[in-house]
Amino acid sequence: MGDAIMLAPERRKKIIQIINKQKQILVKNLSAELNVSEGTLRNDLKALEDMGMLERTHGGAVLPQARLPESAMSSRSNVNRAEKMAIGQAAVDFVQNGQCIILDASTTGLELVKNLMHFDSLTVVTNGLITAQELNRNPKINVIVIGGLLRSGSSNLEGLLGADLLSKVHADVFITSAHGFTEAEGLTVFDVYEAELKKLMAANAGKVIALLDHTKLGKKSTATFAETDQIDTIITDAGADPAFLQKIKSMVNVVIAE
Repeated sequence: MGDAIMLAPERRKKIIQIINKQKQILVKNLSAELNVSEGTLRNDLKALEDMGMLERTHGGAVLPQARLPESAMSSRSNVNRAEKMAIGQAAVDFVQNGQCIILDASTTGLELVKNLMHFDSLTVVTNGLITAQELNRNPKINVIVIGGLLRSGSSNLEGLLGADLLSKVHADVFITSAHGFTEAEGLTVFDVYEAELKKLMAANAGKVIALLDHTKLGKKSTATFAETDQIDTIITDAGADPAFLQKIKSMVNVVIAE
């Protein structure tokens, strides 16, 4: 595919898939593989570096220390682990027995799962295989897994194959994380296909609760899946910038997890 055929989001998604698999990439090799000019690829790598997805090197790029392959879910959960644990603990206050909730496949959401084991009546819809397996340890939680494409090395089902199922779900709350949040862009993720799935999740829930450690605030990624006015509550940690929180408090409920 040439530059005009493969759009930037799709091309950059492909670059991330390649670097997650190979751990490092060379612009020269990538140019031949994707049939895209080296100049275009250098712009892509710069944009991806700004998002924290990779680190540029002479002639290419490598995975940064904080950006591990999606297959290493347990390792990814160690990034800002204490903050995510606190956020997961705080999020349980927004879940009640008898509810139906939609829960994405994020590592922060997985921290919430650990706090749902005492519930005795709950339905959870998710696209995360690890999330579903953990929830299944409690026989009183009904787990519905959204179908989709399972990428090699991943534990998350993606794509819109589960759209029909989601259209039949009327959840009380959608609990989600994101790569970033800004007042103007709302909740954003890198993957445009993930964004489309999360848009459907948000549309079929009464409330949207965002679990965002302080590193996600003030940052934006490729695609928006929930506008700021769609978000009911943001749960973050004590490391969040007070000025940023003050700015958004008139638009969304903000909870600081201690």
